[in-house]
Amino acid sequence: MFFTVEFSDPRFEQNNLRQITVKSSHLQGRGDITVFIPPNIEDLKSLPLVILLHGVYGSHWAWTQKGGVHETALKMIEDDTIAPMILAMPSDGLWGDGSGYLGHQEQNFEKWIVEDVPQAIKECTHFVDNDSPIFISGLSMGGYGAMRLGAKYSNVFRAFTGLSSVTTFQEMAQFLENNEITKLSNNVNQPENILDIILQNKSKILPFRFDCGIDDILIESNRLLHNQLKINNIPHTYEELSGKHEWEYWEENIKKTLMFFNDLC
Repeated sequence: MFFTVEFSDPRFEQNNLRQITVKSSHLQGRGDITVFIPPNIEDLKSLPLVILLHGVYGSHWAWTQKGGVHETALKMIEDDTIAPMILAMPSDGLWGDGSGYLGHQEQNFEKWIVEDVPQAIKECTHFVDNDSPIFISGLSMGGYGAMRLGAKYSNVFRAFTGLSSVTTFQEMAQFLENNEITKLSNNVNQPENILDIILQNKSKILPFRFDCGIDDILIESNRLLHNQLKINNIPHTYEELSGKHEWEYWEENIKKTLMFFNDLC
């Protein structure tokens, strides 16, 4: 599927992290993925795969190097809070301040996540295969991407979540430099809002949850989405928790997402 696949030599990997770079036709170039592989799982296969999407300004390293999610997951596995799972943390494609994980006119960042990332993990580790359940989550812009893609691709994912999620395309404007939202709008094939995508896929919607800090700049839009989902009788879990739009919140509350996914395996 990929013209080239490069991944780190296990002899030099640290903290149970593998680095992958593949040449993607959807990106029309190379894409990077950081992967957490728990220790002592040599005899296991068909492990769950959790794809974690970063926010604006970030890249594939953000979840580990700013949020320590690999350490969180390892501790939860060692404590038997969750079963072993693989975490894949791709770059969004590095368009502007953030691609939105959308299909653009020349590059398809949506298919990069939905098609290429799972395939790359299967090719670079024998712990994930066609029988592995796949989940998706993200923070801020990554929450927007995860909830959109989770709702659209029930044939790929088993469940999805969002943390402090951007809920509408236009809401991304507050995070982008100058008028980059105009550039983004002109490049994407179709600007999309989370509610619209969920309603379009109502008949096959997957289990999902989302949460937001009560002092987050996106709290009102998350409350609105929750209320709109209730009005439309869409089953979901929503929580408001202590915190702001910052890594301290995401580092702590990714635990809820990992437990949610674990319970659905």
